[in-house]
Amino acid sequence: MKDATPSVLLIYTGGTIGMIANPETGALENFNFAHLLKHVPELKRFNYRISSHPFDPPIDSSDMEPLHWARLAGIIAEHYEMYDGFVILHGTDTMAYTASALSFMLENLSKPVILTGSQLPIGTLRTDGKENLITAIEIAAAKNSDGTATVPEVCIFFENHLMRGNRTTKINAENFNAFRSFNYPVLAKAGIHIKYEPNLIRKADGKKPLIAHRLFDTSVVILTLFPGIEERIVTSVLHVPGLKAVVLKTFGSGNAPQKEWFIRQLKEATERGIVIVNITQCTSGGVEMERYETGMHLLEAGVISGYDSTPECAVTKLMFLLGHGLTNKEIRQKMNSSLAGEITKR
Repeated sequence: MKDATPSVLLIYTGGTIGMIANPETGALENFNFAHLLKHVPELKRFNYRISSHPFDPPIDSSDMEPLHWARLAGIIAEHYEMYDGFVILHGTDTMAYTASALSFMLENLSKPVILTGSQLPIGTLRTDGKENLITAIEIAAAKNSDGTATVPEVCIFFENHLMRGNRTTKINAENFNAFRSFNYPVLAKAGIHIKYEPNLIRKADGKKPLIAHRLFDTSVVILTLFPGIEERIVTSVLHVPGLKAVVLKTFGSGNAPQKEWFIRQLKEATERGIVIVNITQCTSGGVEMERYETGMHLLEAGVISGYDSTPECAVTKLMFLLGHGLTNKEIRQKMNSSLAGEITKR
């Protein structure tokens, strides 16, 4: 008979939340995660079975790459039947990329995978790390009355807000409200109580087994448009050897220059098999390529809509699809489909 005590696996990848100041030098150092309860004694008040799985050595989030995403997916798959939920402690700089990638990698996920971190080390007096960690663990262990997970998806929890991972972007390097989900409402808010929004949370089929994908192809580039962008720059980007996909960050609702050379370059690239996905530079909203003539010209050139994808989501989704050897047509179709709640199609 399975132990009824809620169980959570903490996976420490690195980042500010897991650091303490050296009392002699004042320099930040990674602390031994076995001493977690010493730094966060409040965790003892949970009637949970909490285990930890630290990366050794820890990875600065600026160095996170697809091989580390694959490692995370592997750890979760290996321990999937042993725990009710998972909390990933991660540096904030690339947390939204990791959350987006995992949302595609963990097919048939029916348990919470909550990423969190902090702006201040967990050992400092005013740290935001303790509250983020404690609440993330509570969410990872939360269950509905029928025993199913309350939040069976990949999320980021930061400063009292639980957000769908593939909808988040880091928006602040200074304040505690480091992340925002501009195009999808928060899944829960933590105050005196944690208020969940069941209608916004993805439904899971617990009968389907978890499939952990680990393949990526990083032959992707982000091309951000700006007034005065030169033809030679666009040409050089679109002719990078081995390039397979481009995230094109356009103006407003998906608009771009109508210069003959620009449209021609895009059309020639798509005809060579390069997948070009149009997303907006705006933090909120999405592209509507049929709305203006400029967007229509992009469609005619073979550019596809990224709808309201975040840049982090668009890049990781392309890497994920390219890594699985799909045809150009299949990739284009899946980029126009919601695989894990990452886009809203109007």
